[in-house]
Amino acid sequence: MHWPNYNKGMHQLKERVKGKDNKMKMINCLIIGLVLLCVINAYAYDSGDFQFWNTDVEELKISTNSKIALEQEFRWGNRARELYYQHYDLGYFYELAKFLNVGVGYRHILSKNTKNKFLVENQPYVTATFFWELAGFKFDDRSRLEYNHFDYKGDRGTYRNKLTIKAPWKFTKLQIQPYLSDEVFFVFDDNENFNKNRFSAGLGLTIFKNLKADIYYMLQSSKSTRWSDTNILGTKFKLSF
Repeated sequence: MHWPNYNKGMHQLKERVKGKDNKMKMINCLIIGLVLLCVINAYAYDSGDFQFWNTDVEELKISTNSKIALEQEFRWGNRARELYYQHYDLGYFYELAKFLNVGVGYRHILSKNTKNKFLVENQPYVTATFFWELAGFKFDDRSRLEYNHFDYKGDRGTYRNKLTIKAPWKFTKLQIQPYLSDEVFFVFDDNENFNKNRFSAGLGLTIFKNLKADIYYMLQSSKSTRWSDTNILGTKFKLSF
């Protein structure tokens, strides 16, 4: 006489378990979807992203062999829609010989984090650049040693080396001149490591006597936990006094 109640109770229990299973499946699907969304958002900005960089330089010659340079740079990422980086740079450069230029400077950097807040880096540096010419091609090899002081993580040092090759040809009244460059970055922290490379192909031109410009494409390969690439369209304007 108790079997109907027993069957009814078992049926209700199965329905509850089934309902919990469905809820668990929905929760699991939601978690998986959120994880995938986070992964996509984490890597879409870094790997294969298109960016636009603009640099403006003002140079003031203070003697025959020395000058002061003020530089500002702005970078837009996430398909060139979001300003995420800016720096302000003041440097002093001296020509020791026709083949050697040395300099010291300070760069103030603001870079945006995931919370949409700009973080500060203070970067004093020293540079040495060698110049030479071969078969009409002009070469310059710049070594740069930086001290990277952060407000939000431990300090470190960086060594950068940039080799630039300028073609011997100039076209039109703007003196359009093709060039190639490659820059490598070595970070000195707990472990010395190679973590960034920038390959560029561009055109230099003279707009006016004291105003020059560059337009270039850069492929930047950088490593945090893994290597990723960034495609960059850049412009640079230099005004000399």
